[in-house]
Amino acid sequence: MKILIAGFQHETNTFAPTKARYEDFINGGGFPPMVRGADLLALRTVNVPAGGFIAAAETQGHELIPVVWAGATPSAHVTEDAYERIAGEIIAAAKRGGFDAIYLDLHGAMVTEHLDDGEGELLSRLRALVGPDLPIVASLDLHANVTEQMLANADGLVAYRTYPHVDMAETGRLAAALLADRVAAGGPLHRAARRLPFLIPINGMCTLLEPARSAYAQLATLETGPVVSLSFAPGFPAADFPECGPVVWGYGRSAEAAAAAVDTLYRQYVAAEPAWAVPFLDPDEAVTQAMRLAEAATRPVVIADTQDNPGAGGDSNTTGLLRALLHHEATDAALGLLWDPEAAAAAHAAGVGATVRLALGGRSGVRSDAPVEGAFTVEHLSDGRTVLEGPMMTGSRVDLGPTAGLRIGGVHIVVASRKAQMLDRNLYRVGGVEPERMKILVNKSSVHFRADFEPIAAAVLVAKAPGPMAADPADLPWRRLAPGMRIRPGGPAFAPQRSAG
Repeated sequence: MKILIAGFQHETNTFAPTKARYEDFINGGGFPPMVRGADLLALRTVNVPAGGFIAAAETQGHELIPVVWAGATPSAHVTEDAYERIAGEIIAAAKRGGFDAIYLDLHGAMVTEHLDDGEGELLSRLRALVGPDLPIVASLDLHANVTEQMLANADGLVAYRTYPHVDMAETGRLAAALLADRVAAGGPLHRAARRLPFLIPINGMCTLLEPARSAYAQLATLETGPVVSLSFAPGFPAADFPECGPVVWGYGRSAEAAAAAVDTLYRQYVAAEPAWAVPFLDPDEAVTQAMRLAEAATRPVVIADTQDNPGAGGDSNTTGLLRALLHHEATDAALGLLWDPEAAAAAHAAGVGATVRLALGGRSGVRSDAPVEGAFTVEHLSDGRTVLEGPMMTGSRVDLGPTAGLRIGGVHIVVASRKAQMLDRNLYRVGGVEPERMKILVNKSSVHFRADFEPIAAAVLVAKAPGPMAADPADLPWRRLAPGMRIRPGGPAFAPQRSAG
């Protein structure tokens, strides 16, 4: 076949402070930078879904027609300009025709300034253009908020099964297999889908832990015989629109088989509702516990600064945990990444060995967050460019812009000019910090860091410091969630407020 391929990825936190502009997709942030045409095919060696699809499709002898691949660090809404420019490229390529199928590398939780469902709209525009018979398949993130529009306009959607997402390329290969099954069937496969009635905290979705580990193990056992494909997306619980939340879906050669498998999974996941809840530590509890554990440990204790996770819409510049480290006089501690272009520029201007007075970070606008003011020693300077080597984005090139390694007291801080989630140890090294040598590591991440940091961690703690990404979805000021959706596992059901009069 000739297959049109493109990628457009964004995870949107509608409560976050900063929107995703077109320039953010050009740079990529923690994603590969934007690529077009034949350059897209170089992703075959990168652990992203398009990479797995490209490798599989080339092995199967298909001809690929690459258009554009673009991803940006999670944030608030994608601007209308960015969405229409990138989606417009994909639509323009589809209008030219000359292909037998379409593959899209999507996230599944994109909200734009003018659309609740960025992916559903793109799929709908493509379907209207190519007609009902041409196969369209897409890969999705585990955190997709899967909508009826997405399901209705794609012949197949398949989601990651790991969080941290170490199976992104594998999911692309599964999308290629699903496309082959769709073509062999000679028409659309039978689809079934069910939406769970409660939101799940993102920390509770980690597939290294229960109940998510068992949830995906059960899914794999049911994907057999007439059941061609099953997926479960626990959702991204920070997108204020009616279809936010977990969905389980699947495809089969018979309607009965697909529905039975999806119903089995739905019942299992709902029965485990209490287990999806997550306990959290406050900053002082996390730091004092980490210091106590570090006394007897030979490896670092890792603290997740989950509410400032730039992989979920945070700006990676809150200071709650930094202030706790300083208050408790922690030593051999490191924090990363902290996004503060002005501080990085000041450090570069001063030079290695200099002392600079800064008001560092603390510009999130979140209550109780404030800059840390003091004298910082410049220990390391770099251009911020590195290649990730951990299991997540293996082989991906990252450009953080001018980056500085600063120290205040016993705390080392990696300060970057661009945002990226701390999901790879090389993101410390680009700031001159060898993470294995630290007693305590504070990672601005929720779960992804576990893939590269758990092998070196004596323990992992999850802290709830003030930040824009609420770890507990019940803490968010919901307005447009579906009525009756429970805002946390076992929590109250959402009820829209009635306007006065």
